[in-house]
Amino acid sequence: MEHEKEEHEETTIEEIKANYSRVALDHATNPRNMGDMQGANGFASLKGQCGDTIKIWLKIDNGVITDATFTTDGCHNAIASCSMVAELASGKSVIESKNIEQQDILDALGGLPEEGEHCATLAAKTLKAAIEDYLRRQIKSQ
Repeated sequence: MEHEKEEHEETTIEEIKANYSRVALDHATNPRNMGDMQGANGFASLKGQCGDTIKIWLKIDNGVITDATFTTDGCHNAIASCSMVAELASGKSVIESKNIEQQDILDALGGLPEEGEHCATLAAKTLKAAIEDYLRRQIKSQ
C-alpha cells in the first residue's frame, strides 16, 4: 500500500511538472506578495464562477502602484496568477496596470493548463476592481 502511494505521488509531481512552465510552477509554489496589507488605499475581493475568491490590496502613491498583495482560497493556478499580477502591477502607473489582461498574465507565466486559465482572468478583474476602489477613494477625498 505504501509503495502505491509513493508511485501516485511521483506521478502527480511529474504530471504537474509536465503541465506547468518553470515560471508558473515557481509562482504557484513560492508566491510573491501573498498576504493582506495594512494601510492599503485600494482593495477588491471577487469570487469567480469556479468558487475561488481573490483579494487584492494596493498601495498607490502619486498614481503609481508601489505595493500589491493578495490572498486567495483558490488552487495553484489562482496562486500563480495572483502572484504574477501583483508583480506585473508593482511599479507601474494606475493607467498601465488597468490594462493588464488575462493574456498578459498567461504570457508572463509561460501559460497555464486550459482548465486554469480562468484564474488569470479573475486575477486581472480583481486588480482592476482594486484600482477602481482606489480611484473612488480619491474622488471622495477631494
